[in-house]
Amino acid sequence: MEPPERKEKRVSGKGSDKAAPGTAWWATPPAVWATDPTRSRGRLFPEEESASRSPFQRDRDRIIHASAFRRLKQKTQVFIAHEGDHFRTRLTHSLEVAQIARSVARMLGLDEDLAETVALAHDLGHPPFGHSGEDQLDECMKPFEGFDHNAQTLRVLTKLEARYPRWDGLNLTWETLEGVVKHNGPLITVRRKLADLPMAIREYAKSHDLELHQWSGPEGQVAALADDIAYNNHDIDDGLRAGLFKIEELYDLPFVGEVFRKVRSEYPDIDQTRWAGEAVRRLIGARILDLAEETKRRVARHKPQSAEEVRNLPEAIVAFSPDMGEHEATLKRFLMAKMYRHYKVARMRSQAKRILRELFDLFLAEPETLPDKWRDRAGKAGTPETARVVCDYIAGMTDAYAVEEHRRLFNLERWA
Repeated sequence: MEPPERKEKRVSGKGSDKAAPGTAWWATPPAVWATDPTRSRGRLFPEEESASRSPFQRDRDRIIHASAFRRLKQKTQVFIAHEGDHFRTRLTHSLEVAQIARSVARMLGLDEDLAETVALAHDLGHPPFGHSGEDQLDECMKPFEGFDHNAQTLRVLTKLEARYPRWDGLNLTWETLEGVVKHNGPLITVRRKLADLPMAIREYAKSHDLELHQWSGPEGQVAALADDIAYNNHDIDDGLRAGLFKIEELYDLPFVGEVFRKVRSEYPDIDQTRWAGEAVRRLIGARILDLAEETKRRVARHKPQSAEEVRNLPEAIVAFSPDMGEHEATLKRFLMAKMYRHYKVARMRSQAKRILRELFDLFLAEPETLPDKWRDRAGKAGTPETARVVCDYIAGMTDAYAVEEHRRLFNLERWA
């Protein structure tokens, strides 16, 4: 058994053996405004819940076992898969988001399992080749109501995953689905009606009301900002590794530059990989702490007594401070200019768009060339029904599969 003084020291989190247990962020007791798994709104298709796992733990496990989740390992975050094994993919990004979401949820006394589940599911609808693939699929689908990765995630979770005998999709809880769909806040606002939303969301709303006019629950909000923390800070790491910009270019950025300079001064003799990694780690930690502190301020202001009250607030309850929000925006502008618009990334993006454009046009004009599973669902050439099937097929591809499928269909040298 652990000595009492050591146990108290760990709980305090401040290196003091006199601090009372329970004062550390990671020892925060459950919050009254957290989502209660015992009061879940349930699933579209009723099931008997498990005695050993909460409904949200079951959701998490279903996502991890889904084929769409496994395919994330070869879907691009920024760089196309063949550019190198050290760059992040959608899978590693999702795992990083989940880790951050769990940490923040624990600090705030929220349901860690629900926060982790939403984080793991949030990118399942992304097509191959990152945002380039999404932009190209949206362009291809413009005559057929477009493409939206968030709506595609809902489609994957509720329709395309076929693992159960009594329903399509994974039959996840209401709380998980609303956290995924309302990833960026309420979908129905004074400027946007239900009719303006993507088709997949409109169709699902007919049978399962996710209350699209409200914020998501607190754990869904945590997962959304954990995504921002992981995305921006790890893109610094990947951008430096790829040589798209130099560390010195980060020095002029507020907050980010300060952290990098401080780490450099503390460790002048270590190599760049080590001190850049330390700087990114500190940036993530600082943003997590800022998020928790600002959220606590908003909780003190609004005093919500349940997750339901959180959904009805006039603002998000989980948020960065105004200063940190501005730092995030500045970093995004830097990454846009130095990384996402870099000519090397632009070349990959151009190539990816051509691949998806040619695949889409061929399958739409000649649906008989689709694999059996997809051809059976398609209609006639050029119809909206066929376009959506083609879109589902392409959106589910990994980078490598899309490249190989394009070679099979367009590279005549393979005939030899």
